[in-house]
Amino acid sequence: MKTEAKIEPFAAGAAVDRRALEEQCERLMREHGPSVVRLAAAYESNPANRDDLVQEIALALWKALHQFRGECAERTLVFRIAQNRALTHVWRRKQSPGELEEADEVPDSRATPESQASAGQLRDRLLAAIRSLPVGHRQVMVLLLEGMSHAEIAEVLGITEGNVAVRANRARKELRNQLGELR
Repeated sequence: MKTEAKIEPFAAGAAVDRRALEEQCERLMREHGPSVVRLAAAYESNPANRDDLVQEIALALWKALHQFRGECAERTLVFRIAQNRALTHVWRRKQSPGELEEADEVPDSRATPESQASAGQLRDRLLAAIRSLPVGHRQVMVLLLEGMSHAEIAEVLGITEGNVAVRANRARKELRNQLGELR
């Protein structure tokens, strides 16, 4: 089993080693980057804007590391920052009128063009359905799809496990209604 290096909490008032912060941020993005990209895809369909969102998340993580005191798991820290940045991104997008969205392009490594087209269409439908969920339901569903437990999600979002369960059930029900035949 892989043992991951832990972030050493910084003592209050201690000098911050910029290089150590950069190394920690790079390690966290290597370990959790694919999850962050998937999370960003649940909030942004435009590939360029999605890349910008991932960069915003990485920058916010780097800025937050010097204040990290080890009171939660690293994964929780990364997802809490990612969720907050994604919500800010959605809010800003609603504030800016007239932005056109481009088609979402997600590469697939399957051999035949037919299977690529079919898988891409299914993925696009699922992402579109997830994006249409209310934000609270979307947050829970994205984190569930990343394999997080209800307890971890509750910690990331600052809500109770019971609330996570309710949101998860409602999100699943809405996704089933939207996607119908994919059940």
